[in-house]
Amino acid sequence: MNEEVDVKTPEERPAWPPIEGNSVQVTSPHPHMPMPMPTTPQGPPANQGFEYELPFELAQQGWKKFWSKRENRPYFWNKLTGESLWEMPPIKPQFHHVTDPLGISAGIAIPPPPQAPPPIHVPVSVPLPIPIGKRRASEDIQGPQAKKFILAGPWDLEIPTNVIIFERPPCIFMHSHPEIEAYRCAWLAKVRQLYQELCHSREAIEAPKDSFNRWLMERKVIDTGYDPLLPSNCYPEISLSMYREIMNDIPIKLVRPKFTGDARKQLSRWAEAAKKIMESKNAEAESRKVVKWNVDETFQWLRKTVGATYDDFQDRLAHLKQQCQPHLTETVRVSVEGICLKLYHLSCEYAKKVREKSNNILKEHAMELPPHPFASQAIRKVWCYPVQFAIGCPRLPGVDYINDRDQAMLRYQGDTLAINTLYLQKMEHLYRHSCFDDRKFELFIPRVWVMLKRYATFLGVNPSPNNANLDIRDTQQSLPVTVFECLNRAFGVTFECFASPLNCYFRQYCSAFADCDSYFGSRGPFLQLKAVSGSFEANPPYCEELMEASVNHMERLLNDSPEPLSFIVLVPDYREPTPNALVRLESSQFKRKQVTIPAYEHEFRHGFQHVLNRTELNIRSNYGTVIVWLQNAAGYHKWEPTEERVQALLEAFRPGRERERDRRELLSPTRQGSTPDKPEVIVH
Repeated sequence: MNEEVDVKTPEERPAWPPIEGNSVQVTSPHPHMPMPMPTTPQGPPANQGFEYELPFELAQQGWKKFWSKRENRPYFWNKLTGESLWEMPPIKPQFHHVTDPLGISAGIAIPPPPQAPPPIHVPVSVPLPIPIGKRRASEDIQGPQAKKFILAGPWDLEIPTNVIIFERPPCIFMHSHPEIEAYRCAWLAKVRQLYQELCHSREAIEAPKDSFNRWLMERKVIDTGYDPLLPSNCYPEISLSMYREIMNDIPIKLVRPKFTGDARKQLSRWAEAAKKIMESKNAEAESRKVVKWNVDETFQWLRKTVGATYDDFQDRLAHLKQQCQPHLTETVRVSVEGICLKLYHLSCEYAKKVREKSNNILKEHAMELPPHPFASQAIRKVWCYPVQFAIGCPRLPGVDYINDRDQAMLRYQGDTLAINTLYLQKMEHLYRHSCFDDRKFELFIPRVWVMLKRYATFLGVNPSPNNANLDIRDTQQSLPVTVFECLNRAFGVTFECFASPLNCYFRQYCSAFADCDSYFGSRGPFLQLKAVSGSFEANPPYCEELMEASVNHMERLLNDSPEPLSFIVLVPDYREPTPNALVRLESSQFKRKQVTIPAYEHEFRHGFQHVLNRTELNIRSNYGTVIVWLQNAAGYHKWEPTEERVQALLEAFRPGRERERDRRELLSPTRQGSTPDKPEVIVH
């Protein structure tokens, strides 16, 4: 570091602040040789104070100039980033962290991650700065090394992204606010309760299991409203998903009986319920006559038949349903449509109330939400980054934090939510990577509470070890760690299309709720992601409309992009009653490979993994899973699903594989969990 420095006299220059350290006396290495001409002043200036001769742009970016006693020379320190340099730092063009988070419009060259994707054709006017040494001249390091925080757990948050997207405008949602979220969730709970009451009072059935959650997902596919959770602007207003599920349970919900006696009872109950509906409803005379005749014939058959088999009862039920179901559907159609309409209109009304309360809080802070979404001014390709907000964050109320052994309890106004300490540390890690407006973590705990409250309300249950065996776990279940490792190693996957901060493996993912998940790395809903290149994993929740819309979106992206693009899609092997999404996926023109893993021969991670013990995380799948590779030509060339790679993926799905990996890590912490009996698959 022998660069010349403009040396001024103490009278011409303000003084330097003292820096703690040992003074170093500079002497000649040979006593008879003259001392080399110094390039910096010998000793600190007489006056003490700050040096104000830095350019205004550097001072605005946080740089200050100090004097080093140890090295007898000035150095530069940034109070915002903690970076210290010997040379004058380069002046970087200013850019806005919301409208241009990567500085591309300012001409800043973005260095690629270790796994560099194809080149991005973006004009760059400022060259990359040359590598600069660290503060201590004795350390021969090429550039400033940032500290890395490695967090152990069932994830790898250090994997860099290879995903490039078109730049998107900031979202117009309000920042997470515990008071607003508690208000919103209370209204949604009322809508859920009303759904149960309407099904029971109007149709004499229980609300179909999980149908309300699927209604929320189906509505969000077409919703263009202003609330992130409550549907508020959907067309058509009647949800086909909810209508279909209610109709399937009329007159009673059918389940596959275990024994012959159960099959006989179910046939009798279905016939009796069908007759009761036709008598109580305002049915047409012809429909009432057809249903009554078939029901009477069924009861006569039951009285006369002795020794009928299991299949006989099932065949008779199928015949009765075929004859009566059209008449039953026509009779209750108006009533079921009324249920769907009432829920939607009530949701719109509650969304307006939440909007009004949000505006009142913003007005107290002299802020307001934009009336309309922003439109992109220019199309630019950027590295995929978390969702940004159009407005600032208002002051948030405090949330109590209680540490209870291996769990943390977050409490706001008497509403307590639990999360394992390890997963709270994961939230902190994701927050450090993705949150740009709270470097001091002053808003971290309130935002975690809002995120936990959102998912607890969406699932309709507060996740805890006591109710973790509920079937609602399927909505939030994720792939095993060994599968994610194989996907990343063999197919370059660095991005999850359907995840949440609680169950994600990578720090790059899409989730249902952009407003409360963005602080933890969410890139927003997948249907709004305009990807150009990259390798993705997609395991959508079971909702026919969402799955079909996702396949359509993937095909549009694959068709529009000439750069490498790949989607590995995993869906349940459900062929009945509405196989539209699976058939649509299998018939895609971009399908390169398809395999099916049989039921009970693979596992998933529990949807409540953030509150469970490690021994309860893995669950055998009671249905088959179909894996389909959708790739364009460049993606197929780069991440081809060869036989070796596919077999490695199937091996990673094998039950018990994740527990074997955990045992190897315990025995040998330095190992990376690669399987000794299977060679690693390398992407060339």
